[in-house]
Amino acid sequence: MKLRGEGLHFTKKTNPIGYIVFDDSQGLERQFDGIGGLSGGGATSKLLVNYPQQQLNEILDYLFKPYFGASLQILKVEIGGDIQSTDGTEASHMHNSWEENYERGYEWWLMKEAKKRNPDIKLYGLPWGFPGWLGQGTQSPYTNVTKTADYIVRWITGAKTQHNLTIDYVGIWNERNYNIDYIKTLRAMLDSRGLENVSIVASDGGWDIANDIETDAVLASAVDAIGCHYPGTYTTQESINTGKQLWASEDYSTFNDEVGGGCWARILNQNYVNGYMTATISWNLIASYYNGLPFYRDGLMTAVEPWSGNYVVETPIWLTAHTSQFTSIGWKYLKHGFGVGKLPYGGSYVGLVSPTGDQLTIVIETMTHNHSICIRPSLQPYNVYPQEVTITLAGSFSNVTAMNVWYSKLGFNGDEDIMFQKKEPLQFRSGQAILALGLDEVFTLTTLAGGQKGLYPDPPASKPFPLPYFDNFEGYSLYQEPFNLAQQTGSYEVVNNGSSNVIRQMVLNTPVVWCDADMGNKSLSIIGDQSWGDVYIELSYNIPSVNATSGVFIAARVDRGGCGANSAQGFFFFVLQAGTYVLANNLARTSVILQGPLVNQPGWHTLALLVQGNAVAGLCDGNVIFDVNLPSKPANGFAALGTDSYGLAEFDNLYLTDALDGLSRINKLKTSGSSKLTFVGERLLNV
Repeated sequence: MKLRGEGLHFTKKTNPIGYIVFDDSQGLERQFDGIGGLSGGGATSKLLVNYPQQQLNEILDYLFKPYFGASLQILKVEIGGDIQSTDGTEASHMHNSWEENYERGYEWWLMKEAKKRNPDIKLYGLPWGFPGWLGQGTQSPYTNVTKTADYIVRWITGAKTQHNLTIDYVGIWNERNYNIDYIKTLRAMLDSRGLENVSIVASDGGWDIANDIETDAVLASAVDAIGCHYPGTYTTQESINTGKQLWASEDYSTFNDEVGGGCWARILNQNYVNGYMTATISWNLIASYYNGLPFYRDGLMTAVEPWSGNYVVETPIWLTAHTSQFTSIGWKYLKHGFGVGKLPYGGSYVGLVSPTGDQLTIVIETMTHNHSICIRPSLQPYNVYPQEVTITLAGSFSNVTAMNVWYSKLGFNGDEDIMFQKKEPLQFRSGQAILALGLDEVFTLTTLAGGQKGLYPDPPASKPFPLPYFDNFEGYSLYQEPFNLAQQTGSYEVVNNGSSNVIRQMVLNTPVVWCDADMGNKSLSIIGDQSWGDVYIELSYNIPSVNATSGVFIAARVDRGGCGANSAQGFFFFVLQAGTYVLANNLARTSVILQGPLVNQPGWHTLALLVQGNAVAGLCDGNVIFDVNLPSKPANGFAALGTDSYGLAEFDNLYLTDALDGLSRINKLKTSGSSKLTFVGERLLNV
């Protein structure tokens, strides 16, 4: 029987055996461009930064160290734009047109840590939004394409001059409309500033740009790869016709349990099998943001407790390793039908060949439908069955006698996961071997030696957010974002006011937004635990005389962040420049519980908010401003601080504790000679 591509053969026992062939004599197809993770879009690595050093190094090794864990080949980061981009905001390198600063945020640090472990990793930057000055009064970054191109090129140049980081790829505007004139201007500016080697990926949305590439030669020469988000493993014929490399430049975004692992394993293979996509990048790199924010645990691994050091190496790490530890950027896929295709009874396989032509890696997956559903798009029904396949090696590999085997099986219905297990080599006779395939499995067959399931001791046990909690922001580097405060709108950074470190809200005007959260003209930074009900918050603030906000607030039981942050409910204690205070049930201040006069002189002041059951008390400089009953909802949520509008404000001496400790602290703060507060049932009373 002549073997070509794939087929079926029935033994005497009528058990179906499928045939798949790996044959480089038929030529090779597209270049493999790598597997990556995305930090940003946004603030998805927020809690990672202040992990204890030992656990931090371990986490970074699992992500980036070659031949250890995921061994990622691409790191994509957000080019911060002071905007909410899913789970928080990331700082721009140019809050305003008159300044530049390349010490803000944590993506520089993360890129350097990735490069430290893998000097060959590729770096990719993409903006989700832009500071307001680029919009020139509009919500478009394309009002002046030269200014916007200059802003992006400055970020790329700053990466090199300030951090010795070479950016390999740059995108346009995440999941928003692209502008052809802007893309051409960006390409020309990159070239004119000695950045010819920076490739443009466009447009980090759908495949629509393929039609424009086909009809515009200048655009075609500007774009190196077409990047699509959540393609469902399929591309378009128009995209294939361009001859450009095709990328799933953002994919996955699925809860990282066993089903999420199945999703990731399936699309890593089938993005090429079905869609000729040569790179797949996971949103997100690491789920390192508070539970209660959108898309919790939608990362390759989870690290949400810097205070304890606890983290979890999830299944996608090892399913990534099946490809990334046995390939490199520059390998090439075998042709469809001769090393790439669908298994006869469900599942898929890909074969990749080294640039030297003497190494072969095969990845086979048998993910069942219900155990590999991604968050988007919908997955059409299909079936996978246990099966045996006869693998034939032809062409340059016909004389291979054995291939090394790595194996994973996702555990369901109480079964344990088997992750990235080294098996005995698969023996070939006359270029053939039989492999039995079960369900929800991944096999890597490779001529390469090596591979490692890296292992560190178990991390520390999980612990809740520690109370009491205090931060006076000393010990930070200037311009650093404060630990554990997850900014949802606005941008906060450490500055020195001449006598001490404080944090300052820096955004002056509404940015060019990615979602509606930033349109509320308020900044919000959350901290703690979404389950908190009874809590005490204390904070000092100062409102400068120039470019100032209209007011500040502290808050408890804040029920949401992300793109819905502008509609957050909770209990917000505002102090306004107009000479009033407001106790509101929402961030927008449209649901007012209580308000009254409160005039503060310029300078530093201290706010305190105590919430216990249905009682709340607010103090300013030790004076009780209110003591009232609360509405019943929300019953729990984060603590928070922020500004009533965009504009400058400074904060210091953040203190969080439980309600009983807070009551004691209030009575110490209160002005001398005044009565004490105590709980009486659900009320706080002066006694």
